[in-house]
Amino acid sequence: MEPQPHIRSGQSCAPDAREAVRAFHAAVQQPNVAFVLFFCSSEYDLSEMAEEMRRLFAGVQVVGCTTAGEIGPAGYRDNSLSGASFPAGDFRVATGLVERLQDFDSIQGRAFVTDVLGRLEGAAPQANAANSFALLLIDGLSVREEPVTHVLQSALGSLPLVGGSAGDGLKFGRTQVYFDGAFHSDSAVLAVVTTPLPFRLFKTQHFAATNERMVVTAADPARRIVMEINGRPAAEEYARILRLDANGLDPMRFAVSPVVVMIDGTSYVRSIQKANPDGSLSFFCAIDNGLVLRVAKGVDLVRNLNEQLAEIRAEIGAPEITVGFDCILRKLEIFSGPSKDCISELFKENRVVGFNTYGEQFNGVHVNQTLVGVAIGAAAEGNSHA
Repeated sequence: MEPQPHIRSGQSCAPDAREAVRAFHAAVQQPNVAFVLFFCSSEYDLSEMAEEMRRLFAGVQVVGCTTAGEIGPAGYRDNSLSGASFPAGDFRVATGLVERLQDFDSIQGRAFVTDVLGRLEGAAPQANAANSFALLLIDGLSVREEPVTHVLQSALGSLPLVGGSAGDGLKFGRTQVYFDGAFHSDSAVLAVVTTPLPFRLFKTQHFAATNERMVVTAADPARRIVMEINGRPAAEEYARILRLDANGLDPMRFAVSPVVVMIDGTSYVRSIQKANPDGSLSFFCAIDNGLVLRVAKGVDLVRNLNEQLAEIRAEIGAPEITVGFDCILRKLEIFSGPSKDCISELFKENRVVGFNTYGEQFNGVHVNQTLVGVAIGAAAEGNSHA
């Protein structure tokens, strides 16, 4: 019989919020918990979920967010609750909430990080950039991921950050993070974690830039809206260049036909959220006038993921958990083809717990159409800290 991992994960597909939390609690409860991380469908009654979380996890640091799909022991799911508990024997964690992201500035952000790091160092004087990492959960409709991520990473210095933007299915209505017993909009949660266990942060995407270019000639950067590409209505020109039907632009089409930007020789996907009635395009990521976009070419997603996970296992061994932030557009692509079951099995084998996002954060950069996360290995035999 396989030994029970110290990091305990669970997933409930119960439709009732209180029932889901009770099942989740039963799966992850253990003595002396350092913190609990969870991801839930926005279809739940969130006030009931918050109340039950407060009751069952009283005295425990709990952070979470709403999603565009959940990942856990049951694989890819919609309308579920997934997450994990981390034992105090192997983890020390400090958490904090940034509210009113629309008013966020660098002074506030640096003071916030200083406070969180100070509390972590008080509980774990040995914490440093080599044995610690930060997790960020942020309102996916705040349109503030770029400045928040950049400032937080700058304040964290060489301590690495990874995270995801909260979702609400494909409604794009309201996304929320959970902190201190309640759900919050226009907010972000930061958890800084230190552990003696081996871990590795990772980022993978299965799109690369081609030489076919398009230039943003009119945009509203504050709202991530592109009105014109190459001097023409954006949706019409995007469809023409990619040889698509301009009347058939939907999330599935955008999932398989993204564009990328080149920054210092590295390609970053700039995913399109939706086509608007006025012919403009809304993006999930930063956009600006004069930006050169390139048509992206996809590679085999399953092989790409398998190679990434194999690299992680070679470095840290079989993970006790892999906290993963997987873009909603990757999920749409996966679910449109035959690879869904294969991807789910890979996730189960590598104990992936996470959610489908409206965007991902990795080392200070807000990105799209990627899988990012942190894989945490087991203690060396005979050296368990639990």
